[in-house]
Amino acid sequence: MTDPRDPLLTELLDLALEAGRRAGALLRDGRPADLGVAATKSSPIDVVTEMDIAAEKLITAFLAEHRPDDGLLGEEGAATQGTSGVRWVVDPLDGTVNYLYGLPTWAVSIAAERDGRTLVGVVEAPMRGETFRAVLGGGAFLNDRPVHCRPSPPLDQALVSTGFNYVTRVRAHQADVAQRLIPRLRDIRRSGSAAIDLCDVAAGRLDGYYERGLSPWDMAAGDLIAREAGALTGGRPGTPPSGDLTVAASPGVFAPLQALLEDFGAWHD
Repeated sequence: MTDPRDPLLTELLDLALEAGRRAGALLRDGRPADLGVAATKSSPIDVVTEMDIAAEKLITAFLAEHRPDDGLLGEEGAATQGTSGVRWVVDPLDGTVNYLYGLPTWAVSIAAERDGRTLVGVVEAPMRGETFRAVLGGGAFLNDRPVHCRPSPPLDQALVSTGFNYVTRVRAHQADVAQRLIPRLRDIRRSGSAAIDLCDVAAGRLDGYYERGLSPWDMAAGDLIAREAGALTGGRPGTPPSGDLTVAASPGVFAPLQALLEDFGAWHD
């Protein structure tokens, strides 16, 4: 068992909070009026801005200064092995397209893991004035207030969020799955930030969330925060969250939502 009072976990949490605060301030206050696309990734609509890159540099430099022996995996290319057994998993700007367009739903996501388990997660959402955090075994918090997922409604009364891949073939299949799901739910939302969706499950603002195609940096912090708030998370039945499929929901919604997604083949195209 992990003791949330372990001094190492306190140190990792404090560093993640400070790195998230600094990167969030940079992104909020330093966004140029003429912000444009610096590069693309999986497709022409999967974009990177100069601010993604600047925020990752800020975070990695800060973490390397304080814990130079740790490993690091960042969305914009930062990758070091480390020797301490701790690895940081960083998304400097989750919701880049929202940020590019001036929409407020974006976040900085920072997690610390050891031996394959996420120990600490922080999601900083500056435009909301919100900082989500969790330590394994210590519960989930929004700013300084404990948060918990919603009591589970019947699936047909559940509000569920999702996201769409940037590869056209995959997006088309995801749209088909969403079309088939909508009549079975209260409604579907699409925020454009996996980290925020996972935190909104934790805070009781959503009954569930699912998405295919996530990378470790998209979900590492948010997954821990959702679980520590009482949500269940996983992938296909019997598997952990992964790029094939990530599902997070209040306990009574999780299994029926996961079963429907399996029936609809949400994990393939």
